[in-house]
Amino acid sequence: MRRKLAAGNWKMNGNAADLSELQALSHMHAAPAVDILICPPATLIHRAKEKVLGGNIQIGGQDCHAANSGAHTGDISAQMLADAGASAVILGHSERREDHGEQNEDVRAKSIAAMNGGLKAIICVGESLEQREAANTLDIIGGQMSGSIPDQATGENLIVAYEPIWAIGTGKVPTLDEIGQVHDFIRARLERRFGEGVGRSVRLLYGGSVKPSNAAEIFAVSNVDGALVGGASLKADDFSGIIQALEQA
Repeated sequence: MRRKLAAGNWKMNGNAADLSELQALSHMHAAPAVDILICPPATLIHRAKEKVLGGNIQIGGQDCHAANSGAHTGDISAQMLADAGASAVILGHSERREDHGEQNEDVRAKSIAAMNGGLKAIICVGESLEQREAANTLDIIGGQMSGSIPDQATGENLIVAYEPIWAIGTGKVPTLDEIGQVHDFIRARLERRFGEGVGRSVRLLYGGSVKPSNAAEIFAVSNVDGALVGGASLKADDFSGIIQALEQA
């Protein structure tokens, strides 16, 4: 059985004072029935890890460089993330693809570095509104998967997050049938490429305006093993509602 995962992406939000939310969340879920992961800004990873040391919340990064070290001013390697206390890293998020021009091959290279560095790679895929309206969603997702996911992927080092770009932070959510169609497609593609064992063991997350109010119905959809949550993960009370819905799914 795949263990469900509630992952929070703080994006470029938060400072030391906000770690109190993390501590509150840890107290709310002292013995969670699902995995909980928070990905704060890189400046907070070490302090976040110290807040939950030996606890029930895992800490992750939001990006890493494809190289282990070198002349890459401002970048952070997978090994540095792991050294700071991270166990996972988000890669290929649409905001990275748009803001920094990341292509599938860039995401693949970073994913290889993450996996080699002992991190779980949370690889994001998703279509724009124009692509959705042109009925190209599955072609886009399939291409992103083929180009972004490395051959060494397993159920232990890979998590795939479906995040329709048009639903991120907009309050818009695909229909449950649309979410199910994409998640079933991702599962089938993974099984075809890596075999049934690996394909069925990779956790699939949905992301895009997930809230306590809609989480339960999303988690009831086929092949949705959890969520990658943005804004709603910044406050313990909001994220706790999502975690509870996942535990009850």
